[in-house]
Amino acid sequence: MSKEAFERISEGLDEAVRIARGELKPVKLHVPAELDVRGMRRRLGLSQDAFASAFGFTINQIREWEQGRARPLGGVRAYLLLIERSPQSILALLQDTGAHQAA
Repeated sequence: MSKEAFERISEGLDEAVRIARGELKPVKLHVPAELDVRGMRRRLGLSQDAFASAFGFTINQIREWEQGRARPLGGVRAYLLLIERSPQSILALLQDTGAHQAA
């Protein structure tokens, strides 16, 4: 088992224990298991490079997802879902964040 996999499992177990103790409320978040990254990117009229650059991915991630050699996991799927539903809002937030960091 990789260190990353172990850490993700450990975090999940810690969260489950905290929920069981009443320290956290369970979150119900529906993120589909499969997302059509190519379709999303094409609907936005962006090349692989432009999509990766605009939303903070690597070109290799985009290629792997689109060619079916890998799929986005966990929070990345949630982020892609937000991009799909409101790409202009996400772009505005990303651009706004950069302006605040420069100040």
